Amino acid sequence: MSDPRPLRAAVATLAILQVIMLSTLLAGVPPHPPASTPIAAMGPMLAAAIAVCIAAWNMAESALPARALAGLAAVFALISFGPQKYVDPAFPAIWPAILTAQASILTIFVQIMPARSKARPVPA
Repeated sequence: MSDPRPLRAAVATLAILQVIMLSTLLAGVPPHPPASTPIAAMGPMLAAAIAVCIAAWNMAESALPARALAGLAAVFALISFGPQKYVDPAFPAIWPAILTAQASILTIFVQIMPARSKARPVPA
């Protein structure tokens, strides 16, 4: 991972979206996420997701830790912003956040994939 800027931009975007989600949940401003999910309470889950995003941002210069943390941040984000949200009744109100998060998740997955060598051996 030579240029950490795309990874940093993607995890920063996810962190900002999740901070705003947590803020709307705490303030009770609609549309806000539910207080709990079948997986965990939303507040602690968002707090963990935000913390992982910040850690990924800080470790972006170190390839392996950055990849691991950014991948975890993307998985956390998929819980709140994954394709299941297309059938959510609130989708017409939350689509900008969903599409922005999904673009960031895609960017993270592209950035953390090992780079393929452009030089391929020619078969003899």
